[in-house]
Amino acid sequence: MRPETRTVRLPQPPVTGSTPITVPLYQTSGFVFDDAQAMAEGMSRPDGAFVYGRYSNPTVRSLEEAVSGLEGGVAAIATGSGMGAINSVLLGLLKPGDHLIAQEALYGGTAAMINELVARFGVTVTYVPETDPAALRAAATPATRLVYLETIANPVGQVADLPAMCAAARELGLTTVVDNTFATPVLCRPIEHGADIVVHSLTKYISGHTDVVGGIAVFADDALYRKVWHFAIELGASADPFAAWLTLRGLQTLALRMERHCANAQLVAERLADHPKVTKVHYAGLPGHASHEVAAKLLSGSGGVLAFDLAGGRQAAEAFMRSTRLVLLAPSLGGVETLMLHPASTSHRALDEAELARTGISQGTVRLAVGIEHAEDLWEDIAQALDNA
Repeated sequence: MRPETRTVRLPQPPVTGSTPITVPLYQTSGFVFDDAQAMAEGMSRPDGAFVYGRYSNPTVRSLEEAVSGLEGGVAAIATGSGMGAINSVLLGLLKPGDHLIAQEALYGGTAAMINELVARFGVTVTYVPETDPAALRAAATPATRLVYLETIANPVGQVADLPAMCAAARELGLTTVVDNTFATPVLCRPIEHGADIVVHSLTKYISGHTDVVGGIAVFADDALYRKVWHFAIELGASADPFAAWLTLRGLQTLALRMERHCANAQLVAERLADHPKVTKVHYAGLPGHASHEVAAKLLSGSGGVLAFDLAGGRQAAEAFMRSTRLVLLAPSLGGVETLMLHPASTSHRALDEAELARTGISQGTVRLAVGIEHAEDLWEDIAQALDNA
């Protein structure tokens, strides 16, 4: 071959007689075939040969299998973001005229998407408390298709009674979707409690280092997985191989990090609860939280996210956030560093006052995503910032 051809057709030595310690990064958009029929078959099913990056990729498949295994699912679909996973499921399973039952306290992006489904596609929705299976049964209609829950709600920490709610949904023949981002499979595995689909924002704890945006949907049933997969590849929400590779690297320390996140959050929550400028702390690890008993039965830890309400309202919240030195004002959560935000004006900005009240958010609410720093350093920073609130 001439130089012009050699620079294009690079050699690919096979790995024989050994196995790489870490999952290799397959940074390629497609794969070469010797047989046209094999290529066609690969494009028709999710467990076929690797063909094109939007359909499948070896690095992405490793991530899907790893998270699916942790959650106790049969298969998973990795996506480019957490909302990509949520939308793949909602849009893949709902059609105009269908009815959705969702818990009252939801992540703002999910709530905004449900509002879009209602306004644009004629889907109807009924909101029920996350621990009330009787309300779920009463809300069901012949048009109901899905029940949507969050293991630990964003941002005020309500914990869904998954065994009771999933059992009620199954009695009615409904598919239950659970967002397990805040708990991770280290603290809870919703499929074990009857969930049909589990979604995660991989951006958060599973990747864990604030350098990835990604999502995943894990399925307890193969037929349901294949149905959503066919829609998801046409939607184009596929995960990037490099992001998947970084997520796999973070996943290996998930259990260790979650232990520290939970311990730090518990200490901060307990001290906030005793502070005179704080009117309420939203953290299921505290005995006074409405979800404390459910969390104690369902979770192996209360998680790393808490929220608290300041007596001075939004003005006090903004003063607090201007005054921290170690805690960072930034979106997202689940990384090694401690982050904070004002939910009413950021993550839940699409909600009106009535919707904010329904989810337990006030203008004085601050959300803390507690990192893995030394707990006393964190508290010293929070305490001095409270002086200025």
